[in-house]
Amino acid sequence: MDVIPVIDLKAGQVVHAHRGDREMYRPVRSQICRSSEPLDVVAGMLALFPFRMMYIADLDAIQGQGGNMAAMRSIRTTFPGLRLWVDSGLNDPLTCRDWLSQDLGDLVLGSEAQHDTTILGTFEDHEYRRVILSVDYKDGRFLGPLELLDARRDWPDRIIVMTLSRVGSGDGPDLEMLQQWRSLAPAKQIFAAGGVRGGEDLLELASCGVSGVLVATALHQQRIGPAEIAAVTPI
Repeated sequence: MDVIPVIDLKAGQVVHAHRGDREMYRPVRSQICRSSEPLDVVAGMLALFPFRMMYIADLDAIQGQGGNMAAMRSIRTTFPGLRLWVDSGLNDPLTCRDWLSQDLGDLVLGSEAQHDTTILGTFEDHEYRRVILSVDYKDGRFLGPLELLDARRDWPDRIIVMTLSRVGSGDGPDLEMLQQWRSLAPAKQIFAAGGVRGGEDLLELASCGVSGVLVATALHQQRIGPAEIAAVTPI
């Protein structure tokens, strides 16, 4: 199982995500890095463990309030061996294709940003291999067009099950929701996001068959360290 660190970008800083209440997010205070500057945070995470991938949420872009492209380019240039998964709230095929052509990483399509299922059928095969679908939930409610849930034929190979109301909460992952998605999409790679507290949660997620898990708060608070990560993702 892959453990994938997360950074949430807002106004050029890494912020602490908590239960999806984005207006309340503040610059992260971490035990593994010196500041909330993106390069400091990424360096701190990679000093903790040699992660292969990192998920980035550009919150300003997702909320239609600009974006953090300069910070992402800097991360890509400074850490060229790190594969980035990026959610910038994109929902237009032409914009998505342009983004993919810039070779910043893999494109995350958040369900909350979509208007319908059209975008899922617009990519060429070589582009689709770099697309990830994030199915977003908050307080038990699916965020996005319900048609997405029925478009199984068009789902990409990687699906993130994002429970926003558990992000940064320490409430534990939504195992029931993850099992539902494991049943809905048995041939897909399912990635958990939200609520991970520590090593025991990592082991439980690995045992339930998910392909990976997104984590942030538990890393910054050092409730997950090299030993816990290596237990599910041997180097």
